[in-house]
Amino acid sequence: MTASMGRAARNHAEQWRWLLYVVLAIVGGLLTFVGARAQQKATDDATFRKLIDSYCAAWSTGNAEAPAKFYAKDNGLVFYDVAPFSYHSWKEYHDGVQKEFLEGASEIKLTAGKDLKVNRRGTVAWTTVPMHLAEKSKDGKTTEMELRYTGIWEKRGASWVLVHEHLSTPAAGS
Repeated sequence: MTASMGRAARNHAEQWRWLLYVVLAIVGGLLTFVGARAQQKATDDATFRKLIDSYCAAWSTGNAEAPAKFYAKDNGLVFYDVAPFSYHSWKEYHDGVQKEFLEGASEIKLTAGKDLKVNRRGTVAWTTVPMHLAEKSKDGKTTEMELRYTGIWEKRGASWVLVHEHLSTPAAGS
């Protein structure tokens, strides 16, 4: 009887040991996943900070050709701007912004704020960030405004391109 109780205790201990191994493997897997996700988030934040800063520098040239590389050229894409309400392709956006804003400016400076938020799901990411626009017109008038920016990016090959963006300015008094 003592021998059978000893075998039962060993079997019971062995079952607990296997259960412990399985639990440790699951915990290890979860820690690896959490660590990889945190590393991906840090990489995404750095990637999109660089993209947004380059985007602002390109628009600050005063020529709509400079930021063209940041935009998808598909038909049917919609881009919301401060004025007019919307553009329905990159070409329409390019031509409209060049005419409405850039042609009358002698100097333009677009700067992204520090509060950049990045959310990514696979090959799609969306970014939000406050921006500041300072413009000096050819007649010497200066204009400054705070902007709210949302960009929806899609990874195509090795590059991220904008498939939608929304620029707006807070309503007066807010």
